[in-house]
Amino acid sequence: MKDNAVNPSQSPKVNVTDSLIAEMVLDQALNAFREQQIQKEIDQSLENQNKEEFLRLTEELKNLSAV
Repeated sequence: MKDNAVNPSQSPKVNVTDSLIAEMVLDQALNAFREQQIQKEIDQSLENQNKEEFLRLTEELKNLSAV
């Protein structure tokens, strides 16, 4: 019976550049998703005429966009 375990000397090497690019893409996707969430919450705060929530959310959106 053959051993199906991966031999560490034969495993593919992790390309640092590819890992960094993947991390950047993931970060951008998460930021875009959070921005959309905040926009929806801002719209809701406007509908509810909740000034404090609106100000808090717009500040959060500004901070997220600055990153």
